[in-house]
Amino acid sequence: MTARRAGAAPPRGKLRVHVHNDPGDHPIFRVTPAHVRAAARPFPGLLSRLAVTYSDDLAQLQTALVSAEVLLAGGVPADDLGRRAPRLRWIQSTNAGVEKLLPRVPPGVVLTNASGVHGPQAAEFAVTALLMLHHRLPHFVMRQREARWDPAYSTPIAGRTVVVVGVGRIGSEVARLARRLGLRVIGVRRSGAPARFVDRMYRPRDLARVLPRADFVVVTTPLTAETHGLLGRRELDLLPRHAGLVNVGRAAVVDYDALADKLRRGELGGAILDVFPEEPLPPESPLWSTPNLVVVPHCGVDDAAAYVPRCLAIFFDNLRRYLGGRPLRNRVDPARGY
Repeated sequence: MTARRAGAAPPRGKLRVHVHNDPGDHPIFRVTPAHVRAAARPFPGLLSRLAVTYSDDLAQLQTALVSAEVLLAGGVPADDLGRRAPRLRWIQSTNAGVEKLLPRVPPGVVLTNASGVHGPQAAEFAVTALLMLHHRLPHFVMRQREARWDPAYSTPIAGRTVVVVGVGRIGSEVARLARRLGLRVIGVRRSGAPARFVDRMYRPRDLARVLPRADFVVVTTPLTAETHGLLGRRELDLLPRHAGLVNVGRAAVVDYDALADKLRRGELGGAILDVFPEEPLPPESPLWSTPNLVVVPHCGVDDAAAYVPRCLAIFFDNLRRYLGGRPLRNRVDPARGY
């Protein structure tokens, strides 16, 4: 298969699929024809049923949207999408979080996400962050900037308690690795349903009972109307002074102003954040200089080698389902927001 320009007429009877690469994205997220050919190998004959086009600028995208039935994309300008893409029936997002796109999806268009692609990398990063917090690495980084010799001793992490807020694909992997380190795992999820590797599960309404017992909190939940501001000042005040927080979910789940204030006052042990309200984080943001806080530029959970192949594995399985008239994986429920 060779790359076709956006808007070129496909062979008759083929499913029109358009792949859009946001030019502002890092190269590890770029989907190429070579990626598509490799992803198609486990699905014999499927690629021959597709007419695939590619774009990396808005003009090419708009040309392709006129005739595309299926769109694979991460960031895509979605305003007035129903008029711009009259034949569109399905969007496969290469992102797990779709809170910005979801409200703009036209009626009758199915949205699926990339939930599951982050699991192994995200869990390893989160557990790395837990170990960093436990062994006071943010403290040492801060003291190094001050050229100050200030020993701070620790003990092994086994036996401590981590509260995982959002026990989905990522949260379940975090729980698995945390248990291997000997941590007690408390989960918080919307359904309250039990999960493997979680010692006890609670609903969000039970946070006031759970947070005082936390040595660490790991936030992995998606951003929805229910999770926006879930960990506000009142909730953060319930945490023990030594507790640390890791956020690999969405920034708006946590009140960062309150978090920074508590860190400045020495009322929390530390924080490692991978997501922010504005990205890139502006140079003038006070988070850069907040004590015992490590800023990670939204790259901790993305696998540099496997992100695109993992996304395309979901996509091609869904293409087979779509052509066969079967339900799609990772279909986003507008009522839940994920």
